[in-house]
Amino acid sequence: MSRLKGKSALILGAASVDNMGQIIARRFADEGAQVTVAGRNMANLQSLADAIGGSAVHCDITSKADIDAAVAHAVDRSGPIDIALNCTGWGLLTPFEETSEEDLVAMMNLQFKGPYQFMQALVTNMSNSASIIQISSATATILVGNHHAYIGTKAGIDHVVRGVADEFGARGIRANSISPGFTRSPMTEDYFAVPGLADAFIKEYPMGRLNTAEDIAAAAVFLGSDECFMTGQNLQVNGGLTLRRNPMPGEIEASTIAAANPAE
Repeated sequence: MSRLKGKSALILGAASVDNMGQIIARRFADEGAQVTVAGRNMANLQSLADAIGGSAVHCDITSKADIDAAVAHAVDRSGPIDIALNCTGWGLLTPFEETSEEDLVAMMNLQFKGPYQFMQALVTNMSNSASIIQISSATATILVGNHHAYIGTKAGIDHVVRGVADEFGARGIRANSISPGFTRSPMTEDYFAVPGLADAFIKEYPMGRLNTAEDIAAAAVFLGSDECFMTGQNLQVNGGLTLRRNPMPGEIEASTIAAANPAE
């Protein structure tokens, strides 16, 4: 396993134990990359970095100064960045009319402004065969109830990725996004604890199961490798979910009630 041998990678959003960023970081290291992990919890980041022979740096994606410092740290450690991946996110679920201005601003800072400024910092600090990878969401394509601020910011940054791909392709920089479906992670663990909720989603997946963080990591390895001749694309790594739809709020409620009260 050496598809990323000799490449330097910066992964932003890897501070929660066993979250998607950490799974991707381990896979990149297994494939031979020199990995720098970034996020807000330095204890967790340093533990991961020690385990994979990498480096850790504090970065709050809502702070341009932090972003610039994290990129500089990665460059100082390994030279121009070959792969940069952002998987920060906040799974806000709020009815449209109840979404507060405070939550809107927080969501835009986290899922639009921050990723935008991350890419701004990257394009002048990458090698001439480099890959930017943004973790998006299937919901940016097929929607789900009470998720409007999340969906809008994810969809917006997907289009910025396309613009970056178009403008900087001549410099050898590819830019793509990956759209998981409903994925088990520290961010979604409480939802998986709701009886019947996962089953309500699984029935909409043609391949019969939810995608895993490992599935996303495998796609990220391809996008980061020299095998990839793709840019400006959104990979739907979700078992065909976007061929169908997410369950509607009423269907989820009915499913959870039925699971909690099975027929005797």
